[in-house]
Amino acid sequence: MYTREQASQLRQAFWTAFGHYMQPVPAASGEKINWVNYKTGIRQLYFKMDADRDNAFIGIQITHSDAEKRHLFYQTLLQMKPQLHEALDEEWQWQEETENESGKPISFIYTELDEVNVLNQKDWPALISFFKPRLIALDRFWYDVKDIFELLG
Repeated sequence: MYTREQASQLRQAFWTAFGHYMQPVPAASGEKINWVNYKTGIRQLYFKMDADRDNAFIGIQITHSDAEKRHLFYQTLLQMKPQLHEALDEEWQWQEETENESGKPISFIYTELDEVNVLNQKDWPALISFFKPRLIALDRFWYDVKDIFELLG
């Protein structure tokens, strides 16, 4: 077992390693990007990645406090579902109404990788192989559709 501090240090070490691994990869726009802290440019719409002792996930999280705005963003993405799944080369799970870790309502589109442990460095290659192509695909998709969400505000 790890102490809370050791677990925190291992998580931080993983995300730092992932950031270094992704650093040479340009965004779809051709610009340099902070992959670990990806900025969509749209308030309350995020690309979220996380890993713990049991699994990992990557997804699009809509956290708008206005339920109508959150619904509008979700429905817009739902209309783009074929384009998103084509970019990702896989289908993801769609939840229009769920809650985040804090109990706040969100919409979430995501995929998971089970039976990996971010605290086990032997699992890091599997985690990187899971996150990297999906994050790059999300970036390519977002590059094509971001303007629509800017108009929705």
